[in-house]
Amino acid sequence: MKTALEHWEQIQGGNRLALARAITWVENEHPMGKALLEHLPEKPILPPIVGITGPPGAGKSTLVNALLGALLAKGKRVAVLAIDPTSPFHHGSILGDRVRMSAFFTHPDVFIRSLATRGSLGGLSAKAVEITDVLRHGPFDVVLVETVGVGQSEVEIVGLADTTVLVLVPEAGDEVQALKSGVMEIADIFVVNKADRPGASVFLKNLHALLHERPHAAWNPPIVKTVATRDEGIVEVLASIEAHGALGLRNPKRLALLTEKAWQLLVRKRMAGVSRTALHQSLSNASEQKDFNLYRFVENYPAN
Repeated sequence: MKTALEHWEQIQGGNRLALARAITWVENEHPMGKALLEHLPEKPILPPIVGITGPPGAGKSTLVNALLGALLAKGKRVAVLAIDPTSPFHHGSILGDRVRMSAFFTHPDVFIRSLATRGSLGGLSAKAVEITDVLRHGPFDVVLVETVGVGQSEVEIVGLADTTVLVLVPEAGDEVQALKSGVMEIADIFVVNKADRPGASVFLKNLHALLHERPHAAWNPPIVKTVATRDEGIVEVLASIEAHGALGLRNPKRLALLTEKAWQLLVRKRMAGVSRTALHQSLSNASEQKDFNLYRFVENYPAN
């Protein structure tokens, strides 16, 4: 079996199979995945991470697809990490970005990986940080991360991405007020997609008014209108992403994310002996008992 350093050499040399295998190792907590993360190669300049987030149905995947075309036209090599929801019942995931981005899935300068949330509630997968680290140390110029689209709790992306793009649609007028205290505060760039729909001008006016309430800062988030299905406004979105990246602003929430990630790693390490399948079976048996009590069950597990 190759060493971690030898595998990294293959990844940086453009071996897509080696990269895919590395991500699988990391996602499934294989010993080789652990070795790869502990031997991340030196890289003088890491590619920027651009997070694409927003409510379900805003057109995030379509926007990513359009951005891919614009980036490729500039000669960029792009990695895409697309987070898809996991069913709480059968624990499966559709991983539909393989279909939505089919035009670029086999492009030699594009690497697309779908990743299930596996129960994570913040828009990202529990393994998103580690896998993004793998992608950043690969042969790419930019890494796009598309979150699952869960609304106000989708704020984890701000700690991961260098630039966060919030995608909204004109119909989100009332929704913006609900998002105001959460997702609205994390955006570096606002994209109003499907801007050809009725009510778009009113929505844009209200969004501008809402942003004026924010204190002045080194970067004031722009609002860009797009119709991603027709590639309208995509050049402007990419220009805004590049302008924000050129400022080199330090993400103040990166340390908070690192602390949270270390916490999750420690929890997973201590939970390593707990099997979800075994838990499901134990609950199946115990919950049929007349005196079943969830709290007593948890207190005594795995002795149950």
